[in-house]
Amino acid sequence: MILLSINPLVSPDPGLFIWAAVSFLILFLILRAKAWKPIVAALSERERFIEDSLSKAEAAKEEMARLTNENEQLLKQARIERDHILSEARHMKEQIVGEAKEAANTEGNKMIEKARIEINNQKAIAMADVKNQVAALALEIAEKVLRKQFEDQAAQDKLVAELLKEVKLK
Repeated sequence: MILLSINPLVSPDPGLFIWAAVSFLILFLILRAKAWKPIVAALSERERFIEDSLSKAEAAKEEMARLTNENEQLLKQARIERDHILSEARHMKEQIVGEAKEAANTEGNKMIEKARIEINNQKAIAMADVKNQVAALALEIAEKVLRKQFEDQAAQDKLVAELLKEVKLK
């Protein structure tokens, strides 16, 4: 209590109370007339802005969820398509490799057959050459034998007579 009696601002005075109430009412009326509407309008505007922001955020969240779902679907579809393309590529690779092997085998068989024919042709040519050489040698030997036999004129006349007899008999 000692403190209350020393400081006049802290001690209750009915006059001060009335003047404080009157000044508060005047301030309240002035604020109500001049500032209350703009403050309430600003608060209402702020409330609408917050509600709009929340609704936009919710719409963005839904849009994001929709886009995420759509992206997942696109990724699934892309993976399926990628797997399909890879499967086709593997199939084409196997087909191309198989065709290449088959073509190589066919070409190899053709080359072997061609070589076999060439070998047979060369063999036939060599055999014909050997026969010709044997025939030439046989003729040469026969010619030498006949020359030796026909050196004598009497032997030649005798052979001609025998051949003529043989021809007449036939």
